Amino acid sequence: MTGGSALFGGSLGIWLAILLIGLATYGFRLSFIHLFGRIDEVPSRIKRPLRYVPPAVLAALVLPDLVTIRPSVAATLVDERLIAGVVAGAVAWRTENVTATIGVGMVTLWLFRFVVFA
Repeated sequence: MTGGSALFGGSLGIWLAILLIGLATYGFRLSFIHLFGRIDEVPSRIKRPLRYVPPAVLAALVLPDLVTIRPSVAATLVDERLIAGVVAGAVAWRTENVTATIGVGMVTLWLFRFVVFA
């Protein structure tokens, strides 16, 4: 492939893909803003699945960093990020307090990173 002649082969194709994906994302979000701006109340069949969006997004952001591929299972289980994540998850489950969860998780991470495994 030479130049930008192929559809997604050159820099022109990359910019075209970025533009199209951006427009599709903008249109999708704008459609929800427009739709929910025109109705008085969100139907319950829409509200129920939307309750699971924040936990799903949190899991998608946090879990890949907690569960890493190590040379051995033992190395994975003693990884300070995994230990701090489990402790923070327990605090979140028991207290349902975001500030406490973040605080306890960070303190646990720092303790294991700078004191226990130092």
